[in-house]
Amino acid sequence: MVNVPRLVIAAPASGSGKTTIATGLMRAFTDAGLAVSPHKVGPDYIDPGYHALATGRPGRNLDAYMCGPERIAPLFLHGAAGCDLALVEGVMGLYDGASGQGELASTAHVAKLLKAPVVLVVDASSQSRSVAALVHGFASWDPEVRVAGVILNKVGSDRHEHLLREALEESGVPVLGAVRRVRTVDTPSRHLGLVPVAERRPEAVAAVAAQADQVRAGCDLRGLLALAHSAPPLADSAWSPESFPSPAPSRNRGSAPDPARVRAGGPATPPEWGSGGLPPTRRSRESVQPGRGGAGEQTPAARPVVALAGGPAFTFSYAEHTELLTAAGAEVVTFDPLRDEELPPDTAALVIGGGFPEMHAAELSANDPLRKAVAALAETGAPIAAECAGLLYLSRSLDGKPMCGVLPADARMSERLTLGYREAVAIADNPLAAAGTRVRGHEFHRTVVEPGTGATPAWGMTHPERRTEGFVQGGVHASYLHTHWAGSPGTAHRFVAGLSRR
Repeated sequence: MVNVPRLVIAAPASGSGKTTIATGLMRAFTDAGLAVSPHKVGPDYIDPGYHALATGRPGRNLDAYMCGPERIAPLFLHGAAGCDLALVEGVMGLYDGASGQGELASTAHVAKLLKAPVVLVVDASSQSRSVAALVHGFASWDPEVRVAGVILNKVGSDRHEHLLREALEESGVPVLGAVRRVRTVDTPSRHLGLVPVAERRPEAVAAVAAQADQVRAGCDLRGLLALAHSAPPLADSAWSPESFPSPAPSRNRGSAPDPARVRAGGPATPPEWGSGGLPPTRRSRESVQPGRGGAGEQTPAARPVVALAGGPAFTFSYAEHTELLTAAGAEVVTFDPLRDEELPPDTAALVIGGGFPEMHAAELSANDPLRKAVAALAETGAPIAAECAGLLYLSRSLDGKPMCGVLPADARMSERLTLGYREAVAIADNPLAAAGTRVRGHEFHRTVVEPGTGATPAWGMTHPERRTEGFVQGGVHASYLHTHWAGSPGTAHRFVAGLSRR
């Protein structure tokens, strides 16, 4: 049994201020000398960046859709190891989960899996006595969800606070905070949510500090900490990246689902679905020269170098991916495509996750030496995994600006938001998965790639609609689909094992 004091910070709906409150609490408790483990329900990459800034620890996601409900408590315990307190920021409204799948992946679902008390952040800006009915409804909707406290947010005045507290006296849910409206703590947003920390670090540092000040002034930190300590012990064991199995051997391509059948809605017959970073350090900037330990080469005794794109343009990465790659035998080294003109020395493989290359297209395009180095690495057949922003970077162009030209496609901004969980099957053997492997992931973008799929698609989407998507080309796997490798046993091992077969 493992005892981790913990709280889930939830809200009735998006826009209630739970990120502001959760981040402020993380910083306030950290400033008080506690080691705080930050977590985020769902697939979002941006909020965990603010959590990391507040606590000095990696922000970690708890996504029951992509990783499976059975892994939520183990992943939580892995992240919270050695901490005094764990704070989990919810997603959307408390009971909002995967579309059409009941409570799956909702904040309430994760709270139940963690046996954690829930603190409800309520936007009180346009109500007084009605707040009691709202809180009562959320507290009584599911008796297995313990709504144990409420923080009133965006309170207008002392008189307003008095009316709200008076209304809630008979609800049975204690008020653990009343936070006033202060515009200085707002974090700017754009087309996909908050602006990431990496793009506004000085301003983000100031905002997080202001959020902590606001929370300290309005919240009962002692009461919240006491509530966190009321959470019962968990019987689960902590997840470990070292415990993941090596992948099964690749199957013959002939047994993979036919792309035409997936596109047309015919059944795919893959094998049965299985049960499913810490910030790395940039190595020396020694030039990578052909024949001198450059990209794609390593000494026999060396751990193969997997270059991980970072910096302001590529901020989307789950901490567990780096941990899994390291456990699989790789040395993960970050580089910044906006700044670095060369790949890290000895680069043998490349991972380019999500982010906002569309906001930095001119700068990425201007870094011609690095674009050429990436294209040259792809020409060697080296494993390259690209998700969403990585797909755009590998394309010929982005909004008319030249990119790496690895893929025969062009990308552009669009007014249409593509968002949601997906189920998919690998069309062909590739660096991440054997043909027929089923995965769960999510899409989140306002860009379009034309054409949207190559001669060999990366995925056959099976839910919520049937279509093919992405590119498998040589050693390249590029797609809009974001996946969480903790929910896909063997992905990192397969990626790293592919280096020894080259």
